[in-house]
Amino acid sequence: MSDTALLRPGVVLGTYPQREDERLSTLDRWMARGTGWVRKRLIGVRAGQGTFLRRVRAAERRLQVISYTELRSQLWALREDLRLKGLTPDLTARAFAITREMSSRVLGMRHYDVQLIGGRIMLKGRVTEMETGEGKTLTATLPAAAMALAGVPVHIVTVNDFLAARDAAWMGPLFRALGLTVDVILEDMSLDQRRKAYAADITYCTNKQLAFDYLKDRIILGAETRPLHLRIERLTTRKPRTDRVIMRGLCFAIVDEADSCLIDEARTPLVISRAGDLSDMAETYKNAVRLARQLTTPRDFVVNQRDRRVTLTDLGRAVMRRISATWGGVWAAEVHREELTRQALSAIWLYERDKHYIVSGGQIQIVDEYTGRIMGDRSWERGLHQMIEVKENVEVTGRHETLARISYQRFFGRYLLLSGMTGTAREIAGELWSVYGLAVSRVQPNERSRRKSRSWRYYARDAQKWQAVADRIEELHGESRPILVGTRSVAASETLSDLLTERNLPHRVLNARQNKDEADIVAQAGTSGQITVATHMAGRGTDIKLGPGAWGLGGLHVLGTELHDSARIDRQLFGRCGRQGEPGTYQMIISLEDEIITDAFGGRLKWVIRYFSGRTGRIPGLVAWPIFWIAQAAAERRNSNIRRSLLRYDDNLEDLLAFTGRSE
Repeated sequence: MSDTALLRPGVVLGTYPQREDERLSTLDRWMARGTGWVRKRLIGVRAGQGTFLRRVRAAERRLQVISYTELRSQLWALREDLRLKGLTPDLTARAFAITREMSSRVLGMRHYDVQLIGGRIMLKGRVTEMETGEGKTLTATLPAAAMALAGVPVHIVTVNDFLAARDAAWMGPLFRALGLTVDVILEDMSLDQRRKAYAADITYCTNKQLAFDYLKDRIILGAETRPLHLRIERLTTRKPRTDRVIMRGLCFAIVDEADSCLIDEARTPLVISRAGDLSDMAETYKNAVRLARQLTTPRDFVVNQRDRRVTLTDLGRAVMRRISATWGGVWAAEVHREELTRQALSAIWLYERDKHYIVSGGQIQIVDEYTGRIMGDRSWERGLHQMIEVKENVEVTGRHETLARISYQRFFGRYLLLSGMTGTAREIAGELWSVYGLAVSRVQPNERSRRKSRSWRYYARDAQKWQAVADRIEELHGESRPILVGTRSVAASETLSDLLTERNLPHRVLNARQNKDEADIVAQAGTSGQITVATHMAGRGTDIKLGPGAWGLGGLHVLGTELHDSARIDRQLFGRCGRQGEPGTYQMIISLEDEIITDAFGGRLKWVIRYFSGRTGRIPGLVAWPIFWIAQAAAERRNSNIRRSLLRYDDNLEDLLAFTGRSE
C-alpha cells in the first residue's frame, strides 16, 4: 500500500479521515518542547538535498524539450504512478520537475532550487522557515501539486480572506494546467458553495473559516466519526450524515504564516454559537456597567493590565452588594453578581476603543491584535461583548449560546499530515514540536540579504517618541525614500497621521477602519517619496515592490513605533524591506510609556522616565535595551502560558463532554 493511500479518503480511511487526539501530560509536553529545540538545531533535512536536486534537474531537462501536449501526457502517467506507488523519491522529483516546468510555461515563474528544498521539507510534514520575500506562495505549489496528483485533498491555509483569494487566483492557472481543480473559501459563501470548494483537489482558505467549517461538520456528525460506523450508516440509511458534511476530512494541510496561524492565534478557542434570549439580559448588562462605573480603583478593585484581569477587593464587594441589593434576579447570587461586575470592569478598563475594537455602523467590531484586521463575525464571551456595547452606547445584541468549540491546537493536530511555512519560526520551534509534532527546518535565502538595521532610538515619554518618529519621517521624505511605518493600534496610526498632516507630509493610512484600498496602498508603498502608516495588517503575506529610483535611494525604510508581544512579529514587519536581495533599512523608535513596558513593569520605571524626560527625552541604548528585552520576553512567556492553559482546558473539557456524550 502506498504512503498516500493513508492520507486520502477511501476504503482504508473512510469518507472523513482525521487523526485521533493525543493526550500528553505536562511532563511529556515539556520533554517534547525540549526535543523540538534540539531537533531544530541539530537535525535538518540537509541529507539528500543535493541528490534530490539532481533528480529534479535531470527530469526537468527531459521535459524542457517536449511539446505542451507531450507534457500533459507525461503528467497523466505521473498521476497514475503517484496514486499506485506514493511519493517515492523518484516520483517526488518527477512531480516537482513537471510543476516547475509547467510554472515556467504558464506563469512565467520558475521555482528556485531553495523553493524545491522548501517544498520537499513540507512534504515530510515539517515547517520550512524561509526568509520573507523568498516566494513561499510559489513554493507551496510544489507539495500541494504532488499530493493532489496522488489523490490527497490539499488545504492551503493562510491568515485572511484577502491572501487566500489572491493566492488562489495567482496560482490557479498553474494547478489547472496540471489537470487539478482549485477553489477558495471566503467568508460570505453559502454551505453549498463551501462544499463545492472543499471538493476541489486544492482548496485555499483561512484558518478561521477552515476550523469553523470543521465544527459545523462535527455538529452534523455528532460523537460518531469512526470510519467503519460511518460506512455502515451509509449502507443502511437513506440520508447518511456523510452526505451533509461540508469537508472531506483533514488529510493534508500547508499552513502559510504558520507561526501566526498555529501559535499567535491559538490563544483563543473558536466557538460556534447561536443567539440567545435577550429579553431580560439587556437591563442586566446596563446595570452591571452602571455599577462598575461607581467603583473606584484601587479601593474597590485592582486592574492587572499585564494578565488582563480585574480583582475585586473586600470593600468593593461590599459596595457592590449595597448598590445591587434591590435588583433581584441574578444579582441575588453572589457568584453571578461578582462575575457580572468583573466583566463590566473589564469592559471599561481592559478593552480600549480603536485598539481592541472599533465602532462601525453602530456595531462593536473586534480588531485582531496580531493582524490589525477586523474580525466581523467574532464576539467576546460571557456577556463581555454586550457590556462593551453598553459602554459605547450602541444597541445591545443577544448573548450567544455555545453549540461547539475547538482550539487551533486540537484542530490542526487532527490532520493526518500537517506542514507549514513562515519567515519566523526559530523562536517557537519547541512549541511547534510539543503541540503539533512539527519540526522546523530553515532554508537558506536565494539571494544574500542586503537588509540593514539603523540605530534604534529610545525615549522616556510617548509624546517625545511621536515627535521623533515624525522628525525621522520628515528627514527620510526629504531624501525621497519610501517609508513604511508600523503601529500597533488604529488609535496610534491615527495619532501619527495627525502629526504628519500638521507637517504637510503626504501619506496614506492602512488600518482596520481604512482597509478598502489595501491592495493599492501596499502596491504603492515602495514608490519613491511614499509614506505609508499601517497597523500590522500590512506586515504579512504582502510583497512591497520598489518603484523606479527607489533602489538607488536605499530601498524601503521600515520604521517600527512599538515593540509587539513577540519579537517574531517585529521581524515580520522588518521583512517588508530588503526582499530578494533588494536594499532596505529598518529601525525602531520606542518609549518607556509603550504598552509592553507598562504591562511588564507597571509604575516601577517612573523614576527612569522622570530622570531622562528632559528636552529630547532620549535614553541611551545601554540603559533602555535591557528593559525592552525583559518586557518582550515576559510578554512571550505570558502568551505561551495562556496557550498551555488552553490545552489543559481542552483536555478537561474533552473528559467532561465524553461523559455527557457530546462531540466537542
